[in-house]
Amino acid sequence: MAMKDYSDEFKGDAVALYESTPGVTYKGIAADLGISRGSLRNWVLRKCERRGVGPAGDREAAAGAGQMVLPPDPDERIRWLEARAAELEASERKLATEQGILRKAAKYFAGETNWWGTASSSSTTTGAPSA
Repeated sequence: MAMKDYSDEFKGDAVALYESTPGVTYKGIAADLGISRGSLRNWVLRKCERRGVGPAGDREAAAGAGQMVLPPDPDERIRWLEARAAELEASERKLATEQGILRKAAKYFAGETNWWGTASSSSTTTGAPSA
């Protein structure tokens, strides 16, 4: 596979996107940008080395272990938590909408289903199932 030469601006934007998106993996961002997972990981690690900080935990490893990794800087942590809260609120709204749609669909299909046989059957008026 041929090596691609990406601009420093592109690399910086890719790293910023990775760092600013909670719960994302290298694989997810790399796929969105059309780059390899390894390239993105190397760019993130290099940026962390330049800042003199360890990687913000390998989020993929932490996510796999079911742990949440918070940024060390208090201001970053607040921004991350606010973004996470907004993400959860949006998810809750989406789930509530989906639940409402499913509830309406269930009512519709329950009304359309003839559980007790045809209307001409005498058992329909008594509520007993027809034999």
